[in-house]
Amino acid sequence: MNNLIKKFFYGDYGEIEEGASTSQDDQWPLWEIFIRSKQGLDHKHVGSLHAADAKMAIENARDVYTRRQEGISIWVVESKNITASNPDEAGELFEPAQDKIYRHPTFYHLPEKVNHM
Repeated sequence: MNNLIKKFFYGDYGEIEEGASTSQDDQWPLWEIFIRSKQGLDHKHVGSLHAADAKMAIENARDVYTRRQEGISIWVVESKNITASNPDEAGELFEPAQDKIYRHPTFYHLPEKVNHM
């Protein structure tokens, strides 16, 4: 039986024609999406999507991640531009900060008159 209506879901590209290339070069770049909510001061990572350029990524992010008008600001960053630290090297990376006790004012005594600091 021949289906007249073909259903596609987000991320589906349909059937690939014979001889068509399936390399990563044929796909749009991946963008990481950050949304600032009405109650928050910071942007939070909410997901990823593919888009041809930054403008399209913002428009698609608005449609996908702010359908209930929960956001007031959108940041999009192309995934290839994000560099992250290796969790296995966290000790080496953050160890030098522990020997600088002056950065942590835990040993200062505040006068009783200072209530909110």
